[in-house]
Order: sequence, then C-alpha cells, then structure tokens
Amino acid sequence: MSLFDFFGKKSAAPQPEERADDAEELEVYSGMRVEVTDAGGRMLFVAKLLGLHGNQAQLHQYSETSVSHEQEEPLPVNIRGYSDRDRKAVYMEGLIVPLPKNIWAVTELRVCRVANDRAFFRLDTDIAATATMFSGLGMGEKACRLLNISIGGACIGSEFRYHEGDKFLLKVKLLADRPESAMFSQVMRVIERGEGKYEYGCRFLELTEEDQERITQNIFAAQRERRRRS
Repeated sequence: MSLFDFFGKKSAAPQPEERADDAEELEVYSGMRVEVTDAGGRMLFVAKLLGLHGNQAQLHQYSETSVSHEQEEPLPVNIRGYSDRDRKAVYMEGLIVPLPKNIWAVTELRVCRVANDRAFFRLDTDIAATATMFSGLGMGEKACRLLNISIGGACIGSEFRYHEGDKFLLKVKLLADRPESAMFSQVMRVIERGEGKYEYGCRFLELTEEDQERITQNIFAAQRERRRRS
C-alpha cells in the first residue's frame, strides 16, 4: 500500500484494522513522532516524519542513533508512529539514506497496518523515583520505583494507593551523570500485586517538544549504557 493510496482518495473498503479516511489523516501523520528499527528489530533512532510525498519522506532525527551517518547503501527499516489524537500506532516500512543535519531520506515508504498498540519503545528499568501529589488525601511526595518508561508514559511500582485518574509529578534520574527528569503524569491503569503493593500504568501530560526530546535522549542513553555493561 503506497502512502498516496493510504492517505489520499478513498479506494476499496479497508480491512478492519486499517483505515484510509482522507487527506485529514495525512496532516496527522506527516508530523508524527516515529521509532525507526532495523530488520532485526534493533532500535536505531527516534525522529519526526515530515515531507510526505507519494512513497517518499524525510526523517528528522532527534535522538541519538546507533547507525552511522556514513551509511551509503539504502538501509531497510521498520517505522512505527503514533497518533496522539486517535491513540493508534501506524506501522510502515521503507529504505533510508542519510542527509546532512541528522536528516534521513526515506524511499519506498509504505504503510503496513494501523493498530491499537502502545505508542513507543519502552525501556525496562528498576530505578528509585518519587511521585508528588499536590492535592487530596495523598498530597505530598511518596517513594516509588520506575519499572519502565517510554516517551509517552511509564509504569511505576508503589506501596501507596493511587486511583485511576490521579495526577502527580514523577521525578526520576535515569542516569547518574544526567539531570533528574520530572514528568506530570496521570494514572491510567491500576494493578494490585498483593500485600500492599501496586503497579500503575501512567501517561505523561503537558510535555513540550523539548521535554519529549530530552526524555527520548535519556532513554536512549540509558539503553546504550545497559548494552555496554552487558
């Protein structure tokens, strides 16, 4: 399926998990944040997908990368994006080659499917963190553990009881040599682990572009440090 077919005029009836509405979808996806992985599933970098034209586009990289910018041959990649508006993941494939200023040209880009999946790569962790509520019975700072984190949210473990919809400021230091990250978060899912232990699936709220880039860079740096140690 070409991007023109997917985002352009309506054609034959789409499959249940795919959608080919009209050019309005093109506006959503042309600026979407995406993850780029190689054929083996190894994370390469995070970027913004721009300049969609037919089956070509550009990836404006803003995370660190594990692939050389001296790459000469087109590299087959998988590209997964996420629409915050529709809460849907978009799976694509294409070939990339480097351009100046951390930009990658994409050719032979095609949409494979659209699904209700998690937005982004999640880094599993077990790091001390704090959650601070500013109102209600749970007001104040409470210790917790950061169990995993992505650009859009995190899972924390705590002995304190929160409820779906609760909001708090999550603070954590992903790497010893980097500043502490602070994310305004909302509880979306509660899992009781027994004996007064809980896990909370949270999404980040009110993140600026700069906040998202900083979180992405810290996640990639932590992942790289873990690989180095192993």
